[in-house]
Amino acid sequence: MTTHSEHRTPQSTPTPTPTLAPGPGPGPGPAVTRSWTVSPEPFTTDDATRLRRAYYAEVAGRYWKREVTEAEIDQGLLDFPDEGLEPPTGQFVVGRLDGAALACGGVRLLDTVTAELTRVYVDGRARGTGGGAALLRVLEAESRALGAERVRLDTRSDLVEARALYARHGYAEIPAYNSGPYAEHWFEKRLV
Repeated sequence: MTTHSEHRTPQSTPTPTPTLAPGPGPGPGPAVTRSWTVSPEPFTTDDATRLRRAYYAEVAGRYWKREVTEAEIDQGLLDFPDEGLEPPTGQFVVGRLDGAALACGGVRLLDTVTAELTRVYVDGRARGTGGGAALLRVLEAESRALGAERVRLDTRSDLVEARALYARHGYAEIPAYNSGPYAEHWFEKRLV
C-alpha cells in the first residue's frame, strides 16, 4: 500500500456519509441507472478528506484486524503525507456515484516517465458498480497528462480486491520498485 496524507487535521465539520439509492432489482418497474463521474479535486476538500480518512481506516483496520480509532487515523495521515498529489507533480481525484462522493485516488510522479497510484479507494457500499474502473481510467489519463509513460503501484497481500482490480485492468506484477513498510506486491502498466 502506498499511503500519503496532509499534515493537518481537518477543521471543518465532517460531511455526512451519503445514502445510496438501490440499484436495479428484479421484477417490474423502472431500472435505476447509476453513473460515476471522476474529476480532479484538491485532497483538502471536505469530500476528499472524508474519503482519505475512510481509506486509511479501512487499510489500517484490515492490517490490524480491528477498528481504527480517530486518533490513529489522524496519526496515520500525519505519518504518510499526501505531498505530490497536486500539479505539477501529481493529481488527486474524487469519484461520485450519482452525485455522492464515494471514491478517490491519487497519482504522483516518481520520475519524468513513471507515475505512482495511491489512495485508490471505493466506499464498500459502492463496490461492484464500476467505481474502481472509473478511477483507474481518470488516474491513467492524469498520469499521461503529467508526461508519464507507465504507472506503478504497491499493495498488500490482504487487499485481494485491489489486486484483482489492477490485474483486470492490465496491470502486471513486477519486481519490487520500493521498500515501503507495507508493500508486498508491485504492479505496473505501460501507458504508451
